Amino acid sequence: MFLRFTSRTNADGTVVRYVALAHNRRVDGRIKPDVLMNLGRVDQVDVAGLRRLAASINKHFGDSDGLTDAAEAGAVARAAPLEAIDARTIGATWLLDGLWHRLDVGTAVRAATGARRFTTNMERVLFALVANQAIAPMSKLSAAEWVREDAAVPGLSTMDEDHAYRAMDLLVDADTQDRVQEAVFLAVANLLNLEVNLLFFDTTYFERDDEDGGDDAFRRFGHSKDHRGDLPQIVIGLAVTKEGIPVRCWCWPGNSNDQQILAEVRADVRDWKLGRVITVVNRGFSSADNLDYLRRTGGHYIAGMRMRDGNPLVEAVLSRQGRYQHVRDNLRVKEVRLDGHDARFVICHNPDQAQRDQQHRDEAIARVQAELACIAEQRARDAGRPPGDRTRARNEAAHVRAECALRDHPTLGRWLVQQPNGRLKVNTAKVKAEAKLDGKYLIATSDPHISAEDVALGYKNLLEAERGFRDLKTQLLLRPVFHRLEHRIRAHVLICWLALLLTRVAERSCDQTWRNINRQLGRITQVTLAGPAGTVTQTTPLTPEQKAIYHALSIQPPARVTAFDPA
Repeated sequence: MFLRFTSRTNADGTVVRYVALAHNRRVDGRIKPDVLMNLGRVDQVDVAGLRRLAASINKHFGDSDGLTDAAEAGAVARAAPLEAIDARTIGATWLLDGLWHRLDVGTAVRAATGARRFTTNMERVLFALVANQAIAPMSKLSAAEWVREDAAVPGLSTMDEDHAYRAMDLLVDADTQDRVQEAVFLAVANLLNLEVNLLFFDTTYFERDDEDGGDDAFRRFGHSKDHRGDLPQIVIGLAVTKEGIPVRCWCWPGNSNDQQILAEVRADVRDWKLGRVITVVNRGFSSADNLDYLRRTGGHYIAGMRMRDGNPLVEAVLSRQGRYQHVRDNLRVKEVRLDGHDARFVICHNPDQAQRDQQHRDEAIARVQAELACIAEQRARDAGRPPGDRTRARNEAAHVRAECALRDHPTLGRWLVQQPNGRLKVNTAKVKAEAKLDGKYLIATSDPHISAEDVALGYKNLLEAERGFRDLKTQLLLRPVFHRLEHRIRAHVLICWLALLLTRVAERSCDQTWRNINRQLGRITQVTLAGPAGTVTQTTPLTPEQKAIYHALSIQPPARVTAFDPA
């Protein structure tokens, strides 16, 4: 580390000298000076103090090869060693901050709150909460401590839990919420050149410990996909593009029905004036009322259909003969049209999945037959006992309990049927019916122009919405939620959505998982060193892998020296 002096001659002939902090690095076997930080004009800075600070840095790192003259070498011997007074991770927060500005999230927040006055920059506090949710998710109280002690958040040195709650309340303001989501979506669509003619929608739930009181309660009992009907819940909706980029999120009370959910979703997306939009939903939203509503509200839909609920329409579609069209190695499609129905139906067949379905069914049937054989063998042994024997009566009761447990088994019970005498046997009709559905799923669409291949591939991309929910619940810790008030819960969901958006953009640009990106950049540390000559804040050197991540996102890495304060 040394001071590098340069000079420039003005038009009037005067010479102006400048000083910069630099260090030597070896490039292809040759020593090359690398400027870390420009310090300004020589006549406007304390050169002697800067020399002492540079000498202290060299002594701390045990490197004095880059000194420019003997005076600086003597300063090293006289300088006291530097002491590390602070160390924070900066790599991941720096990356997310770059994406935050490129997606205009901060601009949207500032525009929505421009007339309000705060002593603390609420936009920076909101970014800190989003970054914490993406990097090391925790409660808002712990997130404030994370900002103060552990992470270097650009533009924010400290915050407390009151700042966090104030930023959350600001985010769920009706005007702010709509502006932020619309501005972010338009920025992402332009930045990544996304196709937004297909929107994939799905819902999930997270539970709370008790139910709200009152008619306008938010935490309510309802149908739970996680089979936890004993807990009140909140319904979360997420719309994503086929690239997996989250477009918008919603929150509803736990007892909201599908019709109410779809009405709000279509109304909100229609206000964005996206043009031709096809909504893709899974089997949970494929009721006749929901599909009729989607058709009435404009646009078109692609919806998965239930094949095992005895719907005559579905049975008519599946019974139609026809040839499959090969789409991909593991996907074949067959289009079916029915008289009197304007919807088109596409039967999809996956040969690999058909083999897996058959294998799972054969294994289940083998288990059922083994259990029935065991019960029959034990009952046959007891048949030789006298009719009034108490042991025989106890054993018969045990056999009945075993049969009831097998009949009520969550996976094996579906393959059984009870005979008139009360005994169980394998339901051969059920086995044959299921064999006809191996590897198949049924899709309906109202769009008369989209091809059967695009219908099938578009529905498969609905997995991106499901993957988004999985990451929200696991990596970003959408639940458990530590809030009770409705507006705080809504704010928490929005913060998780923003974190998912930033991580998805990073994954798509780097072609890596966010877990790997976060692990790599989490090793970049910002260290503050102090000594008699002053303080300096320096970032650890970047590895080639870390440089590649920043380069893929076109984000300038953090500077090696971010602060230089001579005493």
